[in-house]
Amino acid sequence: MLITTGPTFEGRRVTAYHGVVTGDAILGANMFKDMFAGIRDIVGGRSAAYEQELRKAKEIALKEIEDAAAALGANAIIAVDLDYETVGQNGSMLMVSVSGTAVTIE
Repeated sequence: MLITTGPTFEGRRVTAYHGVVTGDAILGANMFKDMFAGIRDIVGGRSAAYEQELRKAKEIALKEIEDAAAALGANAIIAVDLDYETVGQNGSMLMVSVSGTAVTIE
């Protein structure tokens, strides 16, 4: 499945539009990850635990739109938009929402 954030693929023609596809993933970060991320925030640096959770959530959400597009008979997804949010009490959960347009390209 080809995926792009652009409106089309260079040199490829869209022959059919199948509709909007969406995928969401919400993952909770456990107490220890939260604690170590808080310490890292105080001393500076990157939080590898949160980065890993964000990557995992993005992969899940992208897989959902790929599956939805394939079920519609599409072979590509264009105009993909990824949104990241924290939800839950004290932002303890990470959410990734992905949407795009399922299409058939030549």
